[in-house]
Amino acid sequence: MSSTDELIPDGVALPSRRELLRRLGTCALLGAAVAAGGSRARAAAPPASHTATPSTTPSAASQASLLSEEDPAAKAVRYVADAARAKGANPGSTCANCALYQGKYGSREGPCQILPGVQVAAAGWCASWAPQM
Repeated sequence: MSSTDELIPDGVALPSRRELLRRLGTCALLGAAVAAGGSRARAAAPPASHTATPSTTPSAASQASLLSEEDPAAKAVRYVADAARAKGANPGSTCANCALYQGKYGSREGPCQILPGVQVAAAGWCASWAPQM
């Protein structure tokens, strides 16, 4: 019996090395996107006397710019404005039906939880897409 066998309980299936590397890569991309988006959100933050965040107030949300596919944060999560052009996207998965999308139903664009301070296209897609529950 090896020392590894003592650490793993019986009946527990371990993920493959490929799956672990895929998860690590996804976490790294999300971390980079959050870090890049967070610095942008801090730069555009309202005065301390204003308590609402820019991405949650209706007027600020309408003034936020549409995310460019060339933006470093967009590239970090492989964002595309048209999900039909996305490599690796499941058919029918768009920002509009993602759990992270915060735009109103039927809107053409809206805020995203992982890309604060900008608007994303409802028809877009990124590697962080998650199904709505």
